[in-house]
Amino acid sequence: MSSYIINLSEIEAKVARKKIRSFSKKSLKLQNTIDFPEYFSNVKEETNEFGEKIIRVDGDIPIDLPVHNGDRFLFISYDQTALTHGLHKYPAKFFPELPRWLIQRFSKKGDLVLDPFSGSGTTSLEALLNYRHSVGIDVDPFSRFISKVKTTALNNRDLDKSCDQLIKEVLHFRPWFIDKKDIPDFPYRDNWFNREIILELACIRKLIDELNFDSNIKNFYRVCLSSIVRSVSNADDNCTRTVIRKRLNKKVCSTEALTRFVEALLINVPKMKEFSTLCDPEIRVEFPEYNDARHIKYPDNTFDLSVTSPPYANAVDYPRTHQLEIYWLGLANGSLTPLKKKHVGTESVNKHEYKELHRIGIKEADETIEKIYQKDKRRAYIAYKYLSDMQKNLKEVYRVLKKGSYYIIVVGNNKIRGEIFKNWLYIMKMAEITGFTVENYFGSEIIKHFIKVPREERINTDWILVLRK
Repeated sequence: MSSYIINLSEIEAKVARKKIRSFSKKSLKLQNTIDFPEYFSNVKEETNEFGEKIIRVDGDIPIDLPVHNGDRFLFISYDQTALTHGLHKYPAKFFPELPRWLIQRFSKKGDLVLDPFSGSGTTSLEALLNYRHSVGIDVDPFSRFISKVKTTALNNRDLDKSCDQLIKEVLHFRPWFIDKKDIPDFPYRDNWFNREIILELACIRKLIDELNFDSNIKNFYRVCLSSIVRSVSNADDNCTRTVIRKRLNKKVCSTEALTRFVEALLINVPKMKEFSTLCDPEIRVEFPEYNDARHIKYPDNTFDLSVTSPPYANAVDYPRTHQLEIYWLGLANGSLTPLKKKHVGTESVNKHEYKELHRIGIKEADETIEKIYQKDKRRAYIAYKYLSDMQKNLKEVYRVLKKGSYYIIVVGNNKIRGEIFKNWLYIMKMAEITGFTVENYFGSEIIKHFIKVPREERINTDWILVLRK
């Protein structure tokens, strides 16, 4: 039984070391620096080694920060793991300061904010903390689940009691506690996980299920469990595709799921408690089922603001990225292809769909799609389908927004078969055709991803489009 001895003191010491690590600023090589006025003390204009002017903002973005078309910003985030923001990894997600700024700048307290591509719920979380009601829409049940947990305040006394109970029971783990029926069955399970880890994860899941606390408390712990699943699997931790890379020689030892789960509790419970004390119980947050960014089931003229970061064409396959977490949470147990097909930007398309060249009606976009078509018909159709879906989204958001309200889209470029696909430019032109007025557009340099994209398609700049109905 020595392999199952877990030292709580060692775990607590490890967590303490993590908490005292300071944020490491990533600086540019400067030729010169120009300070903004004193009331923008955290804003500087910098020139990099390529002679490009970039406006650097450290931390919170001033609400009245001057912004001109084509400006490029380097936003340094300090809050990616603050409160419940860091509860679960999610690829290419918002850093909190950006939606916080946009919400404060373009809405007022008590307004209703929409995010039609909710992802990990960052917009809704920031809306809640800034006293705005919100609706987050996503076709992915995994997204809705973790977003709901991140935005649900919990009773701190119950949180303390349940956490103490869970830690005590995890520390007394015995493999014979687990029955075959406690272990989920899903494709290639025994390739993804070592036998010892399967038993440990199943034990944790069972202990959570058997807690005598309400469902919100249990769901919080389920997300804590989900947050460690990738790290204790045999899959590469730093890839948006869930794959096993033998060259990495990843070693996962017995007790690792148990110790990582306890570590997750010690880190996340205090953050959840702090978040819960900041929540106004009168502020509503919704993540409705059976909604879609292309078919929003809300009446005309409902929302005061919409802020989102949609997926990119040919970019992240979210169900594939989160498949192990989805299986352990019990959100699916078989093929994820039907779910993949629902996503905007999906690569799951049928052969008959790309026999012919499709056009969207935007000159610059169609020229690029045609170039891709000469190299890869399937990729060309994926690019077209992405823009077609975004066109539907623009029409729906235009419909549900109140007149004079804003739709703010954060989106970047990527490469498809060597061709630069200017998502932001094509969406901006489609927005004008839809009826939006483009009031502003500016760039946000990307300096950090939670999960690396090991391809040429990685995105280095996001463009923020400020559209007004």
